[in-house]
Amino acid sequence: MNFIHIDSIDDPRLEAYTHLTELQLRNRLEPEKGLFIAESPKVIDRALAAGVKPLSFLVEEPWLEGMKDEFALVDSHFGNAVDVFIASPEQLKRITGYRLHRGALSAMRRWPLPSVAEICDGAQRVAVLENIVDHTNVGSIMRSAAALDIDAVLVTPSCADPLYRRAARVSMGTVFQVPWTRIGGDDPHAWPSPSIDELHHLGFTTVAMALTEDSIGMEELVNRLALPAADPHHIEKLAMIFGTEGDGLSRHTLAHADLTVKIPMSHGVDSLNVAASSAVAFWATRRQK
Repeated sequence: MNFIHIDSIDDPRLEAYTHLTELQLRNRLEPEKGLFIAESPKVIDRALAAGVKPLSFLVEEPWLEGMKDEFALVDSHFGNAVDVFIASPEQLKRITGYRLHRGALSAMRRWPLPSVAEICDGAQRVAVLENIVDHTNVGSIMRSAAALDIDAVLVTPSCADPLYRRAARVSMGTVFQVPWTRIGGDDPHAWPSPSIDELHHLGFTTVAMALTEDSIGMEELVNRLALPAADPHHIEKLAMIFGTEGDGLSRHTLAHADLTVKIPMSHGVDSLNVAASSAVAFWATRRQK
């Protein structure tokens, strides 16, 4: 590692941390040279364990000793030429806008996203995130997906990027453990059609999670998963579609999905936050071990 004490946060070598927006990081010479920022040792650890290449680190000086294992791993796997920029706690706070609980960031190389067919090969349960733009919700859903054995997550073209700094941090680094890709790529016209058709072609029953008059209950969905394979109502491969925070799923998505499923509510509550509702659905449909 090359350890470099910085004199100013205006140092041009810190551009990825200080001057580029999340969108600029993602699109900068993408896909060959797109970047993202991993924040906190836990997120960095899980990224490194997944083989993600670090380009540099920005670390509070008091945290250098605590990062020695990560640095040793980088030296052994990626060579010893990776820069570690060392900042004071105050400098790092000025860069991030808040005091980091664990003062470490890393600029890391994006990887080419796999195709939907590749990521769904062998999958039995996948989650589809339609136009969810809140980074906290995306990160929370990724964490629940990892904890509750979802095989893959598909994000639509207008959905927030799971590698955005806050999303990855809220996910506790599970974004590097759960296979995911962008269904329809970056073409906003590819969702819901023909992308839902692709899921049907791959053998998935598509389930729109929404409170509509024709919705079936979650218990009925679970019953259909448990039916014998010969039963015409049996569901073998499940794709659950979750909608954006404000308006929910689009009417086009509701029209293209095979089923609409609701989580029954009590006490006059009309709906759950999408992060909560996805966790309930993941738990209810989990495979029995």
